[in-house]
Amino acid sequence: MATVQKLMRAIRVYEFGGPEVLKLQSDVVVPAPKDHQVLIKVHACGVNPVETYIRSGTYSRKPLLPYTPGTDVAGVIESVGNNVSSFKKGDRVFSTSTVSGGYAEYAVAEDHTVYPLPEKLDFKQGAAISIPYFTAYRALLHSARVKAGETVLVHGASGGVGLATCQMARAYGLKVLGTAGSEKGQNIVLQNGAHEVFNHREVNYIDKIQKSVGEKGIDVIIEMLANVNLSNDLKLLSRGGRVIVVGSRGPIEINPRDTMMKESSIIGVFLSSCSKEELQQYAVALQAGMEIGWLRPVIGSEYPLEKVAQAHENIIHGSGTMGKMILVLQ
Repeated sequence: MATVQKLMRAIRVYEFGGPEVLKLQSDVVVPAPKDHQVLIKVHACGVNPVETYIRSGTYSRKPLLPYTPGTDVAGVIESVGNNVSSFKKGDRVFSTSTVSGGYAEYAVAEDHTVYPLPEKLDFKQGAAISIPYFTAYRALLHSARVKAGETVLVHGASGGVGLATCQMARAYGLKVLGTAGSEKGQNIVLQNGAHEVFNHREVNYIDKIQKSVGEKGIDVIIEMLANVNLSNDLKLLSRGGRVIVVGSRGPIEINPRDTMMKESSIIGVFLSSCSKEELQQYAVALQAGMEIGWLRPVIGSEYPLEKVAQAHENIIHGSGTMGKMILVLQ
């Protein structure tokens, strides 16, 4: 007797293009986990800007079509492959990657990309850990090599990565400055570790930052929108200061002389460049953050699976992100 295949709802992309290419299908076969894989019943999945670039076909890495987007899922283990000993059915988990795609009711992931989700965090928060916190860790501790007592400016601090960076920077003993584009955004940034916050929609906000930090300048700037801010960032840096580029949506003209007197650096961060060992090291630090309590994801807009095109539209064109954008599935 033939086994009946279990079906699920999932987003499928058959061609690259605008948000309208995200198609919701209800007859997708639930994938089966292989040897070192687990099947997760997805309760929530994070939405990230990078997923819109991949979908549009403009990203450096193109998946084979058709595909299901999404990497940061949180949910419950449904089943495990033959060689998985670290998880069992019923475990609460979050992932940093998926094999089959996260915008779906079930997702397969390699067991080394899956981590226990503590009871104190809900599934929406679990889906907001991976890209924001692993990126923040790589930017601050791996690339900028921050030291306690240094000053960090988080440019675009009210989004998922920005808030993760503020929480982490504060926990690691830095003086934290942030920018946001609305009063609500500024308040959220202050509630999540920033000592001071500035409105980047104000014409003279750079002067205000300059005045606040004085002659010394800023040791580290974590930059979410380099194509707008990089030139100003270089002027704000201290001697030996570093700009860590986490996000950019186009080119910008800068004067290289602005790096010379201060011997400052511009360093790019790309989470996909992390080795397996690096990710596991970051995960240990983040697990401690969850236990101690400084790691507490802030959830922004929530969308059901059928509104995913709207989510993709809003994450790029919305006015000021606040917290992490999430798809809610269960």
